[in-house]
Amino acid sequence: MASLSIYRGILNRTVAKALYDLLWAKDRESFLRAWGRFFAALCERGCSENFAGHLTSTALYDENAFSLAAAAGHRELPGAMRRAVEHDLETILALSRLTPEDLLIDCEFADLPALPRWETGTPVLPLCGTPQACVEQMTDYYRQNGCGMYARYRAFIWRDKKILPVAHPDPQRLDELKGYELQRQQAVQNTLAFLKDLPANNCLLYGDRGTGKSSTVKALLNTYYQQGLRVIEMPKEYLMDFPYLVDQIASIPMHFIIFIDDLSFSSEDSTYAALKSVLQGGLAAKPENALIYATSNRRHLLRENFSDRAGDEVHRNDTIQESLSLADRFGLTINFMNPDKAAFLQIVDELARQRGLEDHLPELETGAERWATIHGGRSPRVAQQYIRDAQARLALGQPLLA
Repeated sequence: MASLSIYRGILNRTVAKALYDLLWAKDRESFLRAWGRFFAALCERGCSENFAGHLTSTALYDENAFSLAAAAGHRELPGAMRRAVEHDLETILALSRLTPEDLLIDCEFADLPALPRWETGTPVLPLCGTPQACVEQMTDYYRQNGCGMYARYRAFIWRDKKILPVAHPDPQRLDELKGYELQRQQAVQNTLAFLKDLPANNCLLYGDRGTGKSSTVKALLNTYYQQGLRVIEMPKEYLMDFPYLVDQIASIPMHFIIFIDDLSFSSEDSTYAALKSVLQGGLAAKPENALIYATSNRRHLLRENFSDRAGDEVHRNDTIQESLSLADRFGLTINFMNPDKAAFLQIVDELARQRGLEDHLPELETGAERWATIHGGRSPRVAQQYIRDAQARLALGQPLLA
């Protein structure tokens, strides 16, 4: 285990590190302590019944010279690296086959108490077979799924100059969104071009609240993550960190959407200039494997007062043009406006059919109009909220039009 080279990073993982300490325990007391820590680590990660599956999965998510090269599509490895990879994978497989009895028989400590046991289980599928076969299978895995945390997760958020994974992203899917087919198709086509390494544009989705702008971006991720798409949400207040973010993803062989939600600026906002620089013209250029998708309720992003236009500035037109220039730097702008009554009821009908409520459509349409009047107007979000409420009422035997 100490001889791992390419996959040395797995020694920093909790279970692998606990196993390493157990194997190198020097006396009876340290052996017992290490055994307890190792078994506790297995239980905490839910793998006490499948130790082999957990240990080998750490190799799937390890970021190293081999996994990065394979994810980038390079199948031919230098001879020395290939031999090192084969050695490491053979070592990991051998370790995954260790049973509690193996360790107890080989230890030199007498009079050991009854100790908790784990089940060995089976390794992950790409690590089944000879070391040579495993190299090819792991190459295919990395090519399809990426490497490191980008293989394990699809959604991320930028915090404290770090890219942090989102363990439970919003499961929104494109086929669950109703209405706005033309707008969403524009976003889909742009994203597919990006994934195929064709020319694609930064995208601004703007319009009324509750119309599905953010949901469209989330649904794109859930639809196309298996094609190498990842999304990193960057809060507006961290836009000054953009150079740090692109430094961390520029060499990763994945396609990233940098997602900025609910974007708008005041005239005194220093991040306004930062985003302009990011979109076009800054020294810290956006890498080829990244696009910016932003949502906003404002087409022109910069809040503007009538006093701004009637002020006493000599070059007032320059100031007005500055307020409009940011949105123009998005190559693709998509407008999401509130639906009229007919479109709203169509969304309600489609949501009702999706949930098996088509027998109640007349009542649902009447109730939806009432709901929209009370809850701030017609929008897809209001329609979804109403249908959820209606479904619960029907399940509880309550009238829809009480």
